[in-house]
Amino acid sequence: MDDSRFSQLLDFMNASWKGYRKVRKGVKKRISRHMQELDCRDMADYIERLSADEKARAECKRLMGVSISRFFRDRRLWVILEERVLPGLVKQGRSPLKIWFAGCAGGEEVYSFRILWEEFSGNLENPPELRILATDLNPDYIERARTGIYPAGTLQEVGETRLARWFSKHGENRFAVAGSLQQNVYWKALDHLEEALPEENLDIVFLRNSILTYHPETVFSAPLGRITSAIAPYGFLIIGAKEEIPDPGRQNLLRYDRYVYRKTVS
Repeated sequence: MDDSRFSQLLDFMNASWKGYRKVRKGVKKRISRHMQELDCRDMADYIERLSADEKARAECKRLMGVSISRFFRDRRLWVILEERVLPGLVKQGRSPLKIWFAGCAGGEEVYSFRILWEEFSGNLENPPELRILATDLNPDYIERARTGIYPAGTLQEVGETRLARWFSKHGENRFAVAGSLQQNVYWKALDHLEEALPEENLDIVFLRNSILTYHPETVFSAPLGRITSAIAPYGFLIIGAKEEIPDPGRQNLLRYDRYVYRKTVS
């Protein structure tokens, strides 16, 4: 499948070439296999089939998901969380702290946050209760995240001390997260572009390298509005390092630090 035909599919699926450009190789392979399964000779046939077959279109959408991630991705973010965001939320007396990972992929960032929270809350006399909801469109990603087993390459930024404390070897070049990190994490398959939001009054929403990357503003504008409306006053929205929120003031957001935004009003 060449880029021109892939671009036709992106246009049909309301997806962004800019977002998919660097990851298109793997996505094109999955889509090509799907086309063969449906006996579609070319992209025109495939798009016609997707137009008429809701199940096929849903499968295409699932196959276009990107799960590339790693533990403690974008190190500066985790410093901001540890030194500013979490102390501020605890000082406000919020409990339980409600965290939503929207588009959690394989769960690496979910468990990164759990590690950070365990280390941070261990120094508190009365730490608040923590509730984490992690969602993704692809149920296969959810199942993989739930098992908590990862290749060594995703742990390059974990560090030896954390690796020894929070992981155990699981076969050749694979590691399993500690069972304690799986507590208070609730996994769910959810399309946050279209489906109702799972929670309200959220303290932190991780919306990283998801709809803001892989869809144009005409597609993500309405879902972004729903997501920001579900954030509690003075809660936080966290996006990817290379993402931007167009007109954050319209969403009642102020840039807090780089790719961290804070909700200003209800």
